[in-house]
Amino acid sequence: MDQLATFWIILTGALASASCALLGTYLVLRKMSLIGDAISHSVLAGIAMAYWLSGSRSILPMFIGASSFGVIAALLIESLNKKWRIYEDASIGIVFTALFAFGVLLISNFAGQIDLDQECVLYGEIAYTPWDLLAFKGVNLGPRAVWLLGFVLLLDVLMVVLFYKELMLASFDPAMAVSLGISSTAIHYILMTAVSMTTVAAFESVGAILVVAMLIVPGATAYLLTDRLKVMLVLSVAVGVASAVIGYYLAGLWDSSIAGAMTITAGGLFALAFLLSPKYGILGKSLHQFKLGIRYAADHMLLTLSREAESQTIPVRSRRQLLALSNATAIQARFALMQNVRAGFIGRANGDLTLTDAGKRAAISLLQGHRLWETFLNEKVGLPSDHIHEAANRMEHFLDERLKHDIIEEIGGRRKDPHGKDIPETGDEASR
Repeated sequence: MDQLATFWIILTGALASASCALLGTYLVLRKMSLIGDAISHSVLAGIAMAYWLSGSRSILPMFIGASSFGVIAALLIESLNKKWRIYEDASIGIVFTALFAFGVLLISNFAGQIDLDQECVLYGEIAYTPWDLLAFKGVNLGPRAVWLLGFVLLLDVLMVVLFYKELMLASFDPAMAVSLGISSTAIHYILMTAVSMTTVAAFESVGAILVVAMLIVPGATAYLLTDRLKVMLVLSVAVGVASAVIGYYLAGLWDSSIAGAMTITAGGLFALAFLLSPKYGILGKSLHQFKLGIRYAADHMLLTLSREAESQTIPVRSRRQLLALSNATAIQARFALMQNVRAGFIGRANGDLTLTDAGKRAAISLLQGHRLWETFLNEKVGLPSDHIHEAANRMEHFLDERLKHDIIEEIGGRRKDPHGKDIPETGDEASR
């Protein structure tokens, strides 16, 4: 295949993926991802009927027929869900299967009159787009799919720009949108119309399977990578375009379906985000939990050494003893001890582990937080005194000055915890 044909195929896939990904982000945020699947299959009936009535495969009747059935699918789903109180997933299943089956029946019963291949609709013919040309007054303007998808992408971008605030409010907080005079229903149908048009424009070239994938996967991938809507929209488009480019070359390497390879690539990028996302990925969450475990263990070591003096128990003298009492895994305990030593909180005196002056101040702050939480949970929440220790153990690590001040006010400045032990003051408080 020559370089020009390769360029047109990649461009077609990129335009289709970008269009679907842009709108798919809103579908993911609104928990309506499967509506894209329903619409992409429902339009088969619109294509078949438009061809049957017009007797032509020209773009206008096909586009009108398919878009109309896409909007009809969205209306039916919304009506079943809102007016007839059928759950949304059930509504999608009913409309999707009914309209798709209707389209298949139209094609099967009128196969002699309708020159339409179901497999083309499902799997696409992206490899042939370089030869499906658009001409104007005898001038070759390039592949028809590129012009159509480019125009639809432009419309989608304009819609997002013009209705950015409305789409954001309707997606995150429909009640607030209504209170501000924004019609959530109107925004919903504008979005569904755009999804229908994009689906129709894309699936003739890339197929319904890739359309469904690009309506869901790039948006879901971007959702794992950021919490900011603008960044999410850009990332979803970038993932869609990257899937198209990488998928094309993988299809050549595997000698497989181009649309299928693009879909697999999108799934692979999602898997990477699912693993590596700093905030929501498996590895990111595991690393965060590991670091929290180190922090808890480090604080627990300081408290352990601090409580010895108060309770006059047998002191912890060795590294092994302190590691064993840290309530953490062995590796977390070692990191916690290293962290305390580097911070100057724990040192050695006559060969024994001991708190430095800085360590004593840090330990007093932690002990104060623990006993403040115990007192608050007992007096204000109503937990019995024998049920507050473990809860306070988890909460003592998260107590800034403002929250500490609020708790002290709530408990009326009490200086004893529910077990009768003194609530210590930090150096700053003692000086005041």
